[in-house]
Amino acid sequence: MSEIWMRGNGPLEGEVKVQGSKNAALPMMAAAVLHEGVTVLHNCPRIADVFEMEVILQSLGVKTAWKDHTLTMDCKKIRESGISGEETRTMRSSILLLGSMLGRCKRIRIGYPGGCTIGARPVNLHLEAMKKMGAEIRETEGEICGECPEGLSGAHIRFPISSVGATENALLAGVTARGETLLENCALEPEIQHLCCFLQAMGAEIRGIGTGKIWMRRAAALRDVEYTIPSDRIVAGTCLYAAAATRGQISLKDVDPREMRSVLTVYEKMGGQWEMRSGTLRANAAGIRFPVEKVSTMPYPGFPTDMQSILMAVLLTVPGESWIEETIFEKRFQIVEELEKMGGRVTVSGRQAVISGGRQLTGAAVCARELRGGAALVVAGLSAQGESVVKHAEYIERGYEHPDQLFGQLGAVIRIREQVEK
Repeated sequence: MSEIWMRGNGPLEGEVKVQGSKNAALPMMAAAVLHEGVTVLHNCPRIADVFEMEVILQSLGVKTAWKDHTLTMDCKKIRESGISGEETRTMRSSILLLGSMLGRCKRIRIGYPGGCTIGARPVNLHLEAMKKMGAEIRETEGEICGECPEGLSGAHIRFPISSVGATENALLAGVTARGETLLENCALEPEIQHLCCFLQAMGAEIRGIGTGKIWMRRAAALRDVEYTIPSDRIVAGTCLYAAAATRGQISLKDVDPREMRSVLTVYEKMGGQWEMRSGTLRANAAGIRFPVEKVSTMPYPGFPTDMQSILMAVLLTVPGESWIEETIFEKRFQIVEELEKMGGRVTVSGRQAVISGGRQLTGAAVCARELRGGAALVVAGLSAQGESVVKHAEYIERGYEHPDQLFGQLGAVIRIREQVEK
């Protein structure tokens, strides 16, 4: 286990290149097994979740190799179709292998996926989509078993609610399904669009990218592909809000502001300024001073639930009362107890939180319980007076590549060290 130590050191300043997107890389890695050939992903983030997915793929017979931030996957031979619960319990995205392995091997046995403890995230939408495409699904204690001896068939699937993972799984399954597949009420997140473009590069025929209705037809043939993963919009948002919490001025290279509209809108409401210049987002947070009346987390293009805890850390530095409503995951507010150790005042009622900001946070020893909440504690620590320690930094390292180096480039006094249990 590891922990992150930091000392509040005034406004962040500097320039960083934002890492490749975790939530784009993982489904692309799952998609690689569809093709009996080689897939090369450039700008792949070297983070714990990617490494865990790599280990799972290796257990299936995939040969992998790294060169800097380029990951090569040779999927010519898949020797197994079983993935143990021990391998899947720490990572939610392992469920994405359901669609790709049914498409490639016509069977799969996979342990129930784990991940962060932020609330209920059932896989029923994934399973129902596979059933509609002809797979027989059996659920046993701790495992999901799927079979389609004759292969998958195209289907018309309308998701009852927008689900990123279920949309991705149906897309992966549809690549090899006989005939045509129509997906309705698809999730609109940019990562869905990136996956579609990646599958097109592999040879899939897809229409309606970026809309709630996606049509696809079985690929005539798949081919080797090299693809560059786009930047991580949540990491970019985290850096932007860390600058907001410390009233800094930073530059973020290789980001797409169109994917960050809701995050930037809230940043502007707080008094932050930004501009795009030569492909770089330049942000000046010196004017951050306004509370926000209401921010509700929503599916894209709404304000992302992954940024909610990080926003809360910023709002604690802003005089006045702000209100956040969490509509996606019911346990996102578990960070409140840790922020209170730093002097933060937050009142939670159901899925709503009132943040009473403007008091100077003080350094403290706090504990990360999940990925984004852990990142929010780092943001709070960077704005606090004195030293802070965020324990269980391994949660943060699931999604942030070398967070000490990331914030260190912006002038933070921060380092990762081994956690000593007492």
